[in-house]
Amino acid sequence: MDMISRNRSFARILRRAAVPLLVLGLLVASVMPATAAVAAAVARPDEVIVLPGATSAEGIAAGAGSTFYAGDLYKGTIYRGDIRRGTATRFIDAPERRAAWGMKADLRHGLLLVAGGPTGQAYVYSTRTGATVATYQLGAAGPLGAAGVSVINDVALVPGGAWFTDSSRAKLYFVPVSAEGTPGTARTLDLTGPAADVTGAFNVNGIQATPDGRTLIVSHTQNARVYTVNPVTGVSAPIEGAEVPNADGILLNGHRLWVVENRNNKIVRFKLSPDLSHAVPDKTITSKAFGVPTTVALFGDRLAAVNAHFDTGTPPTSNTFEVVAVSA
Repeated sequence: MDMISRNRSFARILRRAAVPLLVLGLLVASVMPATAAVAAAVARPDEVIVLPGATSAEGIAAGAGSTFYAGDLYKGTIYRGDIRRGTATRFIDAPERRAAWGMKADLRHGLLLVAGGPTGQAYVYSTRTGATVATYQLGAAGPLGAAGVSVINDVALVPGGAWFTDSSRAKLYFVPVSAEGTPGTARTLDLTGPAADVTGAFNVNGIQATPDGRTLIVSHTQNARVYTVNPVTGVSAPIEGAEVPNADGILLNGHRLWVVENRNNKIVRFKLSPDLSHAVPDKTITSKAFGVPTTVALFGDRLAAVNAHFDTGTPPTSNTFEVVAVSA
């Protein structure tokens, strides 16, 4: 083979090698931005959103998209904010003698259901106008901690309505909501089993439900445990492995359960067994921005927790109250 033929053969070899190298380069280029995005998401810092003018805080609910609702614990004021934008504004100026503890947003019907703490009440607001749709007197009202006073603490949505907890009585309350979005007459469910223990200042606290509504999950602050509850019979049973001191608000997503340990300034994530009888902790979430978080809402891969600042007193004396967004 002469020199010219050799050069032509070598050029053909280089061209053939260049094609897979080019493809490999394109693949690497396409993967690198995704990898960088994942790394950025993992390293995303905690975000703090101040509730302007709030004098206390306790509940938070996820709305449509990146919208959240949060409440002024003692005044009942409702704030509406945006997790993505990091903003919050006053949305509902509640009438006097209302309170805002746990809350959930019923997106299908445009309703916000709010637990009223020691008022013994529950409220249903319109998420469109902020108007009061319904008010319920579920239990006795009075000073927090007084004998016989109900503490309507948290709420969970199920098909056909919502369940409310009472932290001082062994009862749950169900508020039905029709297909047209009209709230109906509330009814009471008596608890039995370990969740019925009312020996502490705060007993049954947070509540969630499976998507079909056939099983409820409640946290019990006094017992530092999490239980399942049958919504028909009221029978409760422990979720083995879910032992959580200072248990407050809870969040269920599939077989992942997040439990807030309020005064411990952390949130523990559990993996639940398919039958919900056992739980294994698989992540502990902390933040320097936490100030006694109480309840949480989920936004994609982010948790939004509301700071109650009970570390400053009861009622709290903090000058600001915040929502803190952290990695879930």
